[in-house]
Amino acid sequence: MPPRSSSSTERKARSRRDYPYILDYRTRWNDNDMYDHMNNSIYNFLFDSAVNAYLVEHCGLHPPSSSQHPLVAHTATDYFSAVAYPAVAEVGVRVTKLGRSSVTYEVAVFEQGIDRVKAVGDFVHVFVDRATGRPPRDGMAVELRRGLEKLCITGEQSKL
Repeated sequence: MPPRSSSSTERKARSRRDYPYILDYRTRWNDNDMYDHMNNSIYNFLFDSAVNAYLVEHCGLHPPSSSQHPLVAHTATDYFSAVAYPAVAEVGVRVTKLGRSSVTYEVAVFEQGIDRVKAVGDFVHVFVDRATGRPPRDGMAVELRRGLEKLCITGEQSKL
């Protein structure tokens, strides 16, 4: 399991300006569960959607044909308060660790018009070669790395 990028107290203090990429998501009626808030599985859907939108828009990823593609290796989420339909969620993404073939994102969910963060998650991708299904010997593609470096919150990059 990757190390936590920060404590729960630090995560709860996050603001939108901590995340260089933000994606809006209009919640749907069926996102709510029987407790009248967004189901936990939807948070993972939001994390996956925001990260992949960034990869497609800014890293040159073309899911059907790119020579490398990401696999989810780990997720974890701290929930601080609920989001419910008909709210608009704002999903922030930043990179906390950039390895040779892996990347750890910190992803946060905010509700439009409310300052406090609703949830913060860790989301880890390992990039694999489409032909072999293994991490590429030379690491992730240059265009992927360049795009992900723009989301890095530290100047350090892992050698993993």
